[in-house]
Amino acid sequence: MRLFFNILLPIFFIACSAKNHPSKGSQFLKVNLSVDSSSSESFEKISSYFRNRGKANSFNGVVLFAEKGKIVYRETFGFANFKNKTPLQTDSQFQLASVSKTFTATAISILKQSGKLSYSDDIRKFIPKFPYEGITISMLLSHRSGLSNYMYFCDKLLPKEKKEKGINNKDVIELIIRSKPKQNYPPDKKYYYSNTNYLLLASVIEIVSGKSYEQFLKDEIFDKTGMKNTLVYNKNSSPEFPSEVIGYKNLKYEAENSYLNGIVGDKGIYSTVDDMFIFDQALRQGILIDKNEMGSIYTPRHPEIKVKDNYGYGWRIHIKENGGKIVYHGGWWKGFRSYFIRDLDSDKTIVLLKNINLGGRIRLQELLKLFDIENEEDENIINELDSLSAN
Repeated sequence: MRLFFNILLPIFFIACSAKNHPSKGSQFLKVNLSVDSSSSESFEKISSYFRNRGKANSFNGVVLFAEKGKIVYRETFGFANFKNKTPLQTDSQFQLASVSKTFTATAISILKQSGKLSYSDDIRKFIPKFPYEGITISMLLSHRSGLSNYMYFCDKLLPKEKKEKGINNKDVIELIIRSKPKQNYPPDKKYYYSNTNYLLLASVIEIVSGKSYEQFLKDEIFDKTGMKNTLVYNKNSSPEFPSEVIGYKNLKYEAENSYLNGIVGDKGIYSTVDDMFIFDQALRQGILIDKNEMGSIYTPRHPEIKVKDNYGYGWRIHIKENGGKIVYHGGWWKGFRSYFIRDLDSDKTIVLLKNINLGGRIRLQELLKLFDIENEEDENIINELDSLSAN
């Protein structure tokens, strides 16, 4: 008996120690993916809203609402493929568009937390020939670099044959070095949303880690949290879309596979509503980044912005009446629209993934009211979520 006790006791202490260190890996992440609507006062209102939009063909996608770590509503509406009438499933993968930026920012913070870079580092530390002075990692994360959007100057400066072949992050950086497109603003002058910032951050991740952007996110985020249905799509690696979910301009026309789909960091991640909820919980539980570090990420970085919405490191930040924060991001790219909204205080999460422009954008304020997150009427709230560009 004493021998058994002596063997069991160390195992007991190891197990207890593991529970106190949730940042070691996905085995410590506690996520329940079953739906339990019994505790939600919002369920009937949410269900009625999306059911009516679905019947009116004004919402085609998948929606998830979670509260205090529990999924209280998850439903699918419409088709992944209209031609074949393939219905959407709860595990259908959607292009996240600009919501991909939240993952890029998380990856940068992981590298910062491990001491491999600093937010104050100049971009020239990693790309010595970069032609603009005074741009830091912090400015890229918070859209204060003043750099032009690559989507615009690539269309103007790249030859036709290059577009037909496809481009990647390195191609754009070389184009910037060679052509030096005009900056919209001097560095740190003001907020200017530019996808170029996150293209550069993805390249920094590759330079610092020695891994591709896709591999680093897989190793350090997707695998560690158990996001089994999430991946980075790069057209240059695989010409075919990775999901059966097709992005549509409208009910008849599919969105094209753009030559810009070889660029990652600002877009390119495919995921599901459940995996996005897992990501949300991993951030809340401190699995990927220390909770103290998250405070820096959720800090508004634009003092000149006087409205209640600001931008931190990879997240928009909405300050509530009670002083609490809602952090969120949206995206729009080639038929896909994505919405990822997280109330940090009441522990509520909204994930909406759409694959058709039908129904247009959904106002942030409308969603906050629907999910009983905030009821105020305020013209200063930013009413439309970020997009990459028009289709």
